[in-house]
Amino acid sequence: MKAVIFMQDLLFSVFPNENFVDLGLYQFGWEQCAPAHSFGPASRNHYLFHFILSGTGTLMADDSSGVTQTYQIKSGQGFMLFPNQVNTYIADRELPWEYTWIEFDGLRAKEAVEIAGLSPNHPIYHANSKELCADMKDEMIYIANHAAQSPLHLIGHLYLFLDYFTRSAASLRVNHGGRVRDFYIKEALTFIEMNFQNNISIEEIAKSCGLNRSYFGKIFHDAVGKSPQEFLISYRMTKAAELLKLTELSVADIGNAVGYENQLHFSRAFKNVYGMSPRNWRNQNHLPPAKK
Repeated sequence: MKAVIFMQDLLFSVFPNENFVDLGLYQFGWEQCAPAHSFGPASRNHYLFHFILSGTGTLMADDSSGVTQTYQIKSGQGFMLFPNQVNTYIADRELPWEYTWIEFDGLRAKEAVEIAGLSPNHPIYHANSKELCADMKDEMIYIANHAAQSPLHLIGHLYLFLDYFTRSAASLRVNHGGRVRDFYIKEALTFIEMNFQNNISIEEIAKSCGLNRSYFGKIFHDAVGKSPQEFLISYRMTKAAELLKLTELSVADIGNAVGYENQLHFSRAFKNVYGMSPRNWRNQNHLPPAKK
């Protein structure tokens, strides 16, 4: 069930499904800020993008070295908040912001943000194409106003947002090297999706791409933000959580289904990701079978 808050000057929704690996949506909305409205200091677990529809305001955010930088941001611009980055943003007293926002993450997120030229040292969005910027804005507003649609429907519009976002802001420095890397990462992800239930090694994943382990590990971490081993464990635990939530399989059977022959090893890996044992997680999240 989606959590939706609607007031005259605020529309806020929480996305109910975290099972999208390539690109996931977490929360989104729109707000006409009150004068001097502020948020923070705070940090997020995911990427959070604000696009300014009208008005002006101030962003204070830590750069990659931890030094706080201050930016003035106005209508037609946007700002990206990065995972674990401490930030504060404040609407102007005379001309407060009206903005729409999307919080997202996933395998495609880091590379897309890089293609757009944004980083903790350069968090401000400037459009190079007014037409693509307008399309991006329309997608953000559509998502904010259609929280009742299905998760797949909203994820579809999130992909459209990301397409317009990257193309409207992308610099001309994107080159063929990035496309080659993208091919290798896609091959690796496909191999993991098809074989995660087996006892696969990082060497086998690298071999499926025709790369040595060292080089593969570097480009994978650069693109995904996790090592291949970290991602494989995270992917397996996501699949395990789905089975715990939706089936009556035993914990041991679920461990086997995601590549763990030893139930203790599976339980430890699950707890490292979700902060509790598989059994306790199921007690809190299990969905009863549908009545016939």
